[in-house]
Amino acid sequence: MITDGHGTPLAVLLTGGNRNDVTQLIPLLDAIPPVRGRVGRPRRKPDSLFADRGYDHDIYRGQVRDRGIVPAIARRGTRHGTGLGTYRWVVERTFAWLHGFRRLRIRWERRADIHEAFLKLACCLITQRQLDSLC
Repeated sequence: MITDGHGTPLAVLLTGGNRNDVTQLIPLLDAIPPVRGRVGRPRRKPDSLFADRGYDHDIYRGQVRDRGIVPAIARRGTRHGTGLGTYRWVVERTFAWLHGFRRLRIRWERRADIHEAFLKLACCLITQRQLDSLC
């Protein structure tokens, strides 16, 4: 799952629970939808990617750079130093919000497209709740 800096989901990739996260990094980056806003062609990729030490592999760093994204991935055994951790537990908090929807807590749907539709609906509701709390 790719979130903005405050936990709002931007892109979600549905995979099996037994898949290693780092192997799904590149498909997740490719799943980012166009971001509308300014006049002109919509942005399709972020400027940089912040990741924890679980993604510390030179192969994936190179693949991220090949897509024109600057990787800020912590090296194992060193301090990160990029400010990652200023907002703690963003992904875990987002998963907790998603688990608030009973249908997503355990995957009952056999078809991935139906499960993904419920997941996107839940993301819309989470975003609406966050916006309502700001107003």
